[in-house]
Amino acid sequence: MKRKITDKLLAWKATDNGKTALLIDGARRVGKSYAAEEFAKAHYKSYILIDFNEAGPEIIDLFNHNLRDLDSLFMYLSAAYQTELYTRDSLIIFDEVQLCPRARAAIKFLVADGRYDYMETGSLMSIRKNVKDIIIPSEERHLKMYPMDFEEFLWAKGEEPLWALIQDCFKKTKPLGQALHRKAMTLFREYLIVGGMPQAVNEYLLSNNFNYVDSIKRDILNLYRADIAKHASGYERKVESIFDNIPSQLSKHEKKFTLASLGKGTRYRDYESAFLWLNDSMITNICYNSTEPSVGLKLNRDNASFKMYMGDTGLLISHAFDENGLVSEEIYKRLLFGKLGVNEGMIFENIVAQMLAANSHSLYFYSNSSRTDKSSRMEIDFLISKSKTTNRHNISPIEVKSGKNYTLSSINKFRKKYSEQLHIAIVLHTNDLSEKDGVLYLPVYMTPLI
Repeated sequence: MKRKITDKLLAWKATDNGKTALLIDGARRVGKSYAAEEFAKAHYKSYILIDFNEAGPEIIDLFNHNLRDLDSLFMYLSAAYQTELYTRDSLIIFDEVQLCPRARAAIKFLVADGRYDYMETGSLMSIRKNVKDIIIPSEERHLKMYPMDFEEFLWAKGEEPLWALIQDCFKKTKPLGQALHRKAMTLFREYLIVGGMPQAVNEYLLSNNFNYVDSIKRDILNLYRADIAKHASGYERKVESIFDNIPSQLSKHEKKFTLASLGKGTRYRDYESAFLWLNDSMITNICYNSTEPSVGLKLNRDNASFKMYMGDTGLLISHAFDENGLVSEEIYKRLLFGKLGVNEGMIFENIVAQMLAANSHSLYFYSNSSRTDKSSRMEIDFLISKSKTTNRHNISPIEVKSGKNYTLSSINKFRKKYSEQLHIAIVLHTNDLSEKDGVLYLPVYMTPLI
């Protein structure tokens, strides 16, 4: 399946020309290895993919003992993988490189040698034990990879013209019209249910069966649990406890993660490493409360007040509705036709967080629970800042509405209280695009274009 990351790989190859190695970082099963290998097939005369999940001790030893003799290293690799290497026209891929820290450290010498290009793929790249006793090479260029976004899902479904129309309507601030909006929302709900894990998307394209897709998503969730048990050494139970609590925390009206749900007397500092582990793994997306919605949202970040979303919304659905080990077809039908009700809000908010994160937005929200000033009491789902800051009007508040009937009390309070900081007030909803009374109403599938 076509992925956007291919364009970024092409840009790296053209501009860096062997001066850096590219590290693709992302959660397990987002398609890192596939993207790297397909790129190698299309743009190099030959390539070697070293999968450190399967590489034997003789391959591992090459990086422990042969870095002073690169001619021998390349000769051994060429023989072991039965592949001829060509100067400046071969790519060597270190797949799951976190399993062989010495190979990652070797990038410094390999890039300096200059004969070949190097690409690394991995998960949990910043976890302490994966960087222990090595110097992180400055020659690494990092690239994050996320689950498939809605545009990539439409490509897979053969709906490229629809996305082109969505982009055009967003640019011109005009609605799609009833028929095309209904089609876009139906496809978006399919994407919401299936999620963006390539294996799940592929199964849906082949079978059109949500139950089969659900089984694949549960396999991925089990893989994540195995990773937690294996790699979150010393605090794996804390990580698992947080992971299990994500759906219940998101199902609340106010979706801030409540530490009390993890046990009486729980303190943030006791669990901080566990929260950061999940965020570093890219299994989750953390959204922090910015206590002052102005330029430099990070400067006003409250690290102990946050919401925790799943990195993939399809996985969230399988994670949340697991009473019988399989999401029932009835739940999927309700989601597809917008009839789920109470839990739909958390699913829509999660997919918006997912789409904003994939488009390089740091995630922030605004919450003020003042008991003395009613005009200051508000909850804004997301805050984003303009790409080019000015003296005023830099912050856009975003509210996510999954139902047909809703109020805008918080966003109206925000507009009044923070008029100097306000850029554009945005409501993401299930209806078509419109503008009214200074608020831009966007269909939720336009989120990646903001």
